[in-house]
Amino acid sequence: MAIRYDRPVSSAARSSRLIGAFSLVLALAVMIAHRFGGLATPYLVLLLIVAAGCALLAAMLAAIGLRSLWMTGAEGGLAALAALIYAAFPLALGAYATERYMTLPDIYDVSTDPVSAPDWLSPPHSDQIWLKRNVQVTPEDREKQLTAYPELTGRRYEGALDRVLEAVRKVAKMSGMTITESSGDTEPGRDPEDRPVKPQPGDDAVADAPDTIPVPTPRPYDDDVAKLIRGVNGVTLQGTTRTLILGLRFDFIIRLREEAETTFVDIRVASRYGQHDLGFSAAIAGDYLKALDAELLGIAGG
Repeated sequence: MAIRYDRPVSSAARSSRLIGAFSLVLALAVMIAHRFGGLATPYLVLLLIVAAGCALLAAMLAAIGLRSLWMTGAEGGLAALAALIYAAFPLALGAYATERYMTLPDIYDVSTDPVSAPDWLSPPHSDQIWLKRNVQVTPEDREKQLTAYPELTGRRYEGALDRVLEAVRKVAKMSGMTITESSGDTEPGRDPEDRPVKPQPGDDAVADAPDTIPVPTPRPYDDDVAKLIRGVNGVTLQGTTRTLILGLRFDFIIRLREEAETTFVDIRVASRYGQHDLGFSAAIAGDYLKALDAELLGIAGG
């Protein structure tokens, strides 16, 4: 008479496969909904945390199932293996976010000019829902930025404002940035002295008399008059951009200032939601400046 052995079945392994599949589907679904749909970022973060938690639970149950397979020969090895495969992506995403959250400073706004950051033309505002953040960027936040990203500095180019502005717009378009507002002379032309002047009545008598007499002022400026002068001698561009995979939204502002025969470029980037940007703001600013350096190769100055 043949003896038949009944293998035990690991319920933990079977449950792990279902939970792991759920975590993967949830993570992919909310990422697609956020990238191409109208899902708000706070809900994306919340649902990704849930997906990572489910993936962690699936991995733990899969480990129990594999242990049962090793100890008692229980069925469920393939289910446990499938659970680990399903849970790999949500777990990796959660581990990546956790590592950056723990190692990078809790700031959401970076600027290449931490002392006098470019002012927003229209201050960004978004409903934080359950994510909370400090409304004002404090000097302590700028100190954290300097410590974490010391290489994030402005650029000085030995070129005219119109040449640099053309490159700034080109690189922004190539980088997927959308410029929504601008201020200043966005299409600078020739030097004011070289521009034609319309004749006015009585010009024959005083042809050589200037309309206004410029008064030289030492630099740098820190008062209201200085801000006005900078506005005349510079350009400010504000816009939005999104990360490639998750589609996280960021606001940016680029300030160009003409100084003597050079043009100084500063950029400020801020995330829309939360107190911690996980380092994306600095990465966006750094990548943009590197692309701008490449575009203006040969005229960059110290």
